[in-house]
Amino acid sequence: MDIIVVGLSHKTAPVSVRETVAFPPEAMQAPLEQMLALSEVREAIIVSTCNRVELYAASTNGDAATVQLKQFLADYHQIPLETLDSHLYAMQGEEAIRHVFNVTSSLDSMVIGEPQILGQIKTAYGYAAEHKTAGLILNRFLHKAFSVAKRVRTETNIAGNAVSVSFAAVELARKIFGSIEGKTVLLIGAGEMCELAAKHFVNNGVTRVLVTNRTFARAEKLAAEFSGQPVLFENFHDHLHQADIVLSSTGATSFVIEADQVQAALKQRKNRPMFYIDIAVPRDIDPRVNDVNNVYLYDVDDLQGVVNANLKERHKEAEQALEIIEHEIGQFQSWMAGLDVVPTIVALRQQIETLRQAELEKTFANLKHLSDSDRKTITSMSSALTNKFLHPPTKALKQAQKDSEAQQYVDALQVLFDLKIAAPEGKLKAVESD
Repeated sequence: MDIIVVGLSHKTAPVSVRETVAFPPEAMQAPLEQMLALSEVREAIIVSTCNRVELYAASTNGDAATVQLKQFLADYHQIPLETLDSHLYAMQGEEAIRHVFNVTSSLDSMVIGEPQILGQIKTAYGYAAEHKTAGLILNRFLHKAFSVAKRVRTETNIAGNAVSVSFAAVELARKIFGSIEGKTVLLIGAGEMCELAAKHFVNNGVTRVLVTNRTFARAEKLAAEFSGQPVLFENFHDHLHQADIVLSSTGATSFVIEADQVQAALKQRKNRPMFYIDIAVPRDIDPRVNDVNNVYLYDVDDLQGVVNANLKERHKEAEQALEIIEHEIGQFQSWMAGLDVVPTIVALRQQIETLRQAELEKTFANLKHLSDSDRKTITSMSSALTNKFLHPPTKALKQAQKDSEAQQYVDALQVLFDLKIAAPEGKLKAVESD
């Protein structure tokens, strides 16, 4: 069994591509079940954030599973694979394990050290657990990834000098307005990203916060945290002109702000500049808004240039984090190797025992004059020989497991002795806690 990762991220695909393959969080059951139904996939998890879409799978045939996962991603979103393939990456085994550990530890994030990704992957794992598409392998794998991320945050300063997408938005606002003291911000959406943005803006001088959300109660709750004003979602366009800064992060599948609405708001503001930040995937704001004079629109990709200046210290800490990850990879591989070591030892012993019993029966059939005492002596001797014969390969396998080299020994023994290892029954094993 092996770990497989197929996906794309901000490093391989622009937001215009990432938004076409995003999976809505409220509708994860169907894609998870379809992914699990692939013949070479035994367990499945889907991670879908604004910066990445990744498929995690457990499979006994990594190459075939990779082909199926790529095709699934293209077919599910009705995109020709040849259009998508150049943006995709695919990893197996140690490379896949290292990648996911890097992702959960935020070393692969647009902003190194940002805390959101760990929560997002925990949410993705929760969906898989809820819909029973994650079993023994991925359950243990994700729990290990979570513990690795915890170690990195505890033992390094990777999260120091707080940097996030919302903080980058504050930096951009400062550049545009010179100062954001006394400014008004409108948050479209009441999720975690909007809450973080509100904290950053208020801490940096914004005095008025407007909040709108499709669920008005959530808008009221977030607005209350900042002594702000909740706004009905169906009416928020009427309040655009009041906002100097508009940050949008919803789960909408089409634009919630059009260029003509921004033009109208700007006219009411007597052409005073506006700053629009679109951190949603798919995007919330029509890109043509950027063509309106005195309006500045940035999406999640545009924020990259702003955050880079804040990352030098985090890159230093990342070196220490990578050492932690390399150590943890070895531990997880040892556990994975153990999944093959134990069945191989059992199969080898069963095969030798079967041969021993067969030879004893043939011997006793030809030596019928033997007494019961003689038979017991011969039986004990054959058993002792069997144990002495099996001791070196068993010891070598167990030692190799500790050194993450067990697979080489397992493969050799299975070929040399023609061992038949029973495949796991069904798609999933029982879920196990870490």
